Amino acid sequence: MRARVHVHLKVSDLGASRDFYERLFGVKPVKVKPDQIKFLPPMAPLNLALSIAHRGETPGGFVNHLGIELASESAVREHLARVKAAGLKTREQLNVNCCYANQSKFWVVDPDGVEWEVYHVNHDLVEKHGGGIDPLPSAIADAIAEELRSRSA
Repeated sequence: MRARVHVHLKVSDLGASRDFYERLFGVKPVKVKPDQIKFLPPMAPLNLALSIAHRGETPGGFVNHLGIELASESAVREHLARVKAAGLKTREQLNVNCCYANQSKFWVVDPDGVEWEVYHVNHDLVEKHGGGIDPLPSAIADAIAEELRSRSA
């Protein structure tokens, strides 16, 4: 068995959430019980469990967002096309500068407001949101790293 990240979300409507995640992941759940559903999507090492929020519990919890990092920009585009074809509303951000990186990504929101980011980091940036900033060339980054290693030795 490969290692997986386990996420368990409380949801307000198990049926609506099941439909959303089937369309997001492109697969059926591996386990369906009256009060819980489990997905093991092939696109990421994820074990996602969904269960009904009980009285007093907040569906979606206090999660800012969840993300799946893919191996390539083409993989992002393939999943984007599949998710759009499945009828989910997406917010596309292809080749954008965010969070010290140039990324290609799209966002979807589940029925309880949990935002999912499916992304690939195209290259790192020096500044957090700087437009048009080139990544540090690898030769320079390697020289800086070597200099720092020699200073600490």
